[in-house]
Amino acid sequence: MAFKVTSAAFADGSTIPRQFTCDGNDAPPPLTIVDTPPGTRSLAVIMDDPDAPDGTFTHWLAYDIAADTAELVANGGKTLRNDFGRKGYGGPCPPAADKPHRYTFIVYAVDVPSLSIKGDRREDLETALGGHVLATARLVGKYGRAPGHL
Repeated sequence: MAFKVTSAAFADGSTIPRQFTCDGNDAPPPLTIVDTPPGTRSLAVIMDDPDAPDGTFTHWLAYDIAADTAELVANGGKTLRNDFGRKGYGGPCPPAADKPHRYTFIVYAVDVPSLSIKGDRREDLETALGGHVLATARLVGKYGRAPGHL
């Protein structure tokens, strides 16, 4: 079996429930990891919106997450600043006039328990991941907002 990420909240390619968006409680959806590669010592997550009007928008940067459980403990690791300008998860929040956007959750199996990151942005995490990624798993959800949302 291959390294995989799933969610009990939504299937790959389907709609992310409102509760995990800016229109709900803005908490990350539950993520389950299966078949981590041998040698995985920690996990990292990058969630982004490749359909954002000004280019890819990063919603979540998490790393140093314990790899010893199937349920990804979202608050079990460290976080960096997302494109909302705050640390932690920022849920889907596309403009109401747009068609539903795709949101990609990429989970990285990392061969060290802790990454040395110099900075607090996505590029800093990606640099630190260099040479330490054993495998990646991807989950895509969609979300659109009804006209009239601000």
